[in-house]
Amino acid sequence: MPARLSPRSSRFVCVQCRHALTSTQRRRFLSTSSTQPEIYDLVTVGGGPAGLALLAALKSSPLTSHLKTALIETQDLSKLRAWTSPDDKYSNRASSLTPSSVSFLESTGSWNHVDQSRVQAYDEMQVWDAANDATLQFDWAAETKRYNAPPRTVATMTENANLTRGLLERIAEIGAETSLFSNTSVSSIIQGVDDPEGLDLSTWPVLSLQAKTPSGTPSSIAARLLVGADGFNSPVRTFAGISSHGWDYDRHGVVASLTIQPPAEETSSQDFDLFSDDPLPNRATAYQRFLPALGGPVAVLPLPNNHASLVWSTTPQHASYLKSLPPAAQVAMVNAALRLDQTDIAYMFTLARSAEADHLHQDELSWRLQHTRPPRTGRPPPTITSIQEGSLASFPLRMRHASSLTAHRTALIGDAAHTIHPLAGQGLNLGLADAAALASTIAYAVDHGMDIGDGFALQRYNAERFGRGLLMAGGVDALNWMYQVGGSHQGMLSAVVGRVRGLGMKMVGKVPGLREGIMRQAS
Repeated sequence: MPARLSPRSSRFVCVQCRHALTSTQRRRFLSTSSTQPEIYDLVTVGGGPAGLALLAALKSSPLTSHLKTALIETQDLSKLRAWTSPDDKYSNRASSLTPSSVSFLESTGSWNHVDQSRVQAYDEMQVWDAANDATLQFDWAAETKRYNAPPRTVATMTENANLTRGLLERIAEIGAETSLFSNTSVSSIIQGVDDPEGLDLSTWPVLSLQAKTPSGTPSSIAARLLVGADGFNSPVRTFAGISSHGWDYDRHGVVASLTIQPPAEETSSQDFDLFSDDPLPNRATAYQRFLPALGGPVAVLPLPNNHASLVWSTTPQHASYLKSLPPAAQVAMVNAALRLDQTDIAYMFTLARSAEADHLHQDELSWRLQHTRPPRTGRPPPTITSIQEGSLASFPLRMRHASSLTAHRTALIGDAAHTIHPLAGQGLNLGLADAAALASTIAYAVDHGMDIGDGFALQRYNAERFGRGLLMAGGVDALNWMYQVGGSHQGMLSAVVGRVRGLGMKMVGKVPGLREGIMRQAS
């Protein structure tokens, strides 16, 4: 017979969980409390998209919907669920979701709750190198038409806040709101104890909680499985004794919400997409230009209604400069990054930053454009007309990867497991793939009568996701390194790498099947 829980709970724990199991001694943040913790099957720390997607997946599955779950988040989730924004305003934190990510969200029933009027799918991407004029075009529309295949997209842009709200709406729809411990922080994570009169929790993580406002949140909970979705400085990862390796890039990601020059008046707005020269609905293009001499790539990703999202990887000094500029000068700098030679852009970073500099940068850009050859892209890059007030911000870039995604009764997802450079736009997709794989692993364990927190049950998740995450992190890191050299530097290594990089882009564009294979892998 399985061991029965305390009288206040009608749930059961498998017999394996009653036995004292050997496990690696983990760090204790505080001494063990004598108070009996409330028992949960699964506790997730972190209420970002990855953590919420995991909860939605578990509660949407007939195999796992009965599990007693908790999700702990320091922010007020009710405010995130009530998030709204005017039609002409967009958050500066937007993500590019692959078809696989969208498919997973659809399977959980969450995608229907994402505001589709603020979502933009795109089926084409223009990539070019400022150092050697090499270009690469990814066009799913052309490929599907060539092979008479069903339409598909490269990716779908949405604001993170829009996605978070959709996930919270789905969680509420399936009656799982009681699993959300909002406005609550974890003050400590310790190993449980073996209670002679109750359960042996000596291998279970026990969390002490502190609610910001009076609520029914328990003060202490024990987790059969503890999931860390708590970011790159993950306390859950530290508790589990899982190391994380990587480095800082000494680069910042500059983000902003952009407004783009609208289409010609004679073209119907219903039939025109500013990112495409084809007057067809739902036709959009993303643009990415590599600037090796300036610290990294600049990307402009489409959002609805003549808006776009900026992600510009550059040096901390350049990021600080951009943030200090008046609005019109910021617009001029982004347009310059998409069009001018690197030496010209570098010069513009030396111009004055005073309020009077509004026209100085624009005048400099206008003059230099007269003497600059247009980019050799399949479509000309869009012209930015304004940057949404207060949306231009920056954050440091880094690469980290955990030495394992699991330990006994612990699993890591999202940034707690891996943090990568944003140049490939895969950070959130990795987290959602983690959530999908862990939900599948838990469902398999439940279906086969296994203890979901046991290391043997969790092996499936680690085997599926560790190698893929490491490969993605390593690949993006290598790509970032390739585009840090070969710019304005004159060393032999820089010249060779720059030449090889340009030849590589041309080869991808010309070798039959290679470009399509990369597109399928990315999606």
